Amino acid sequence: MKIGIVGCAGRMGRTLVAEIEASDGAVLGGGSEQADSPFIGQDVAVLAGLKAAGVMVGADAAALFSVCDAVIDFTAPSAAPIHAGLAADTGKVLVVGTTGLDADQQQAVEAAAARTAIVQAANMSVGVNLLLGLTRQVAAVLGEDYDIEVIEMHHRHKVDAPSGTALALGRAAADGRAVALDDKAQRSRDGIVGARRAGDIGFANLRGGDVVGEHTVIFATDGERVELSHKASSRGVFAKGAVRAALWAGGKPPGPYSMTDVLGLD
Repeated sequence: MKIGIVGCAGRMGRTLVAEIEASDGAVLGGGSEQADSPFIGQDVAVLAGLKAAGVMVGADAAALFSVCDAVIDFTAPSAAPIHAGLAADTGKVLVVGTTGLDADQQQAVEAAAARTAIVQAANMSVGVNLLLGLTRQVAAVLGEDYDIEVIEMHHRHKVDAPSGTALALGRAAADGRAVALDDKAQRSRDGIVGARRAGDIGFANLRGGDVVGEHTVIFATDGERVELSHKASSRGVFAKGAVRAALWAGGKPPGPYSMTDVLGLD
């Protein structure tokens, strides 16, 4: 499968390039960047610290989709609908690892999935997706006397909070309790906020240094606390999952898919 990367010169983009080159069944199909990028015209593989592949960074995402079988997108929420539309127009697989999409952007991605296979996940890590399943199960077993808090930490450059993964964990906990996250989420606390409301799902967000991603779900009650955690020390785990998703989606009918589908976790 020829796999391309939009945003190939970024930290995640370079990690994805290296993962494609190391994966059986995958070939580096190309990469694109914004038109004003200083990396336009450079070899995509060289940017990732690899031997030259003869594939140059381009400024036209549409051209990238036209020559690849699948494209992976970890860029920005505003770009996700554009790339989803290109995937639908060309019938190519799209893997979306970008988080922080608003309702309209998400709707555009889902509409494009009616015409092509799109795999979208808040986190592409196999371990995190197992954590999502465990969170759902634990929340279903433990009663509302267990308070649920989601804590996440990321590097200083991350722009959205809570992280997409933290929100996915909150949704998993809410699903386990058969409630809507929007009705139970407590996304910030500051000042005299009063006692914690029963049934809330709280979020705490930490930023600093070069932390790739750490997430913990806490179930706390009188006398005991259960904690489920995942810590990523390398972006490679996200890249590995994304390439796995692209390879899995090849030949699949149009539709929205998740890492749960890719990993067969249902």
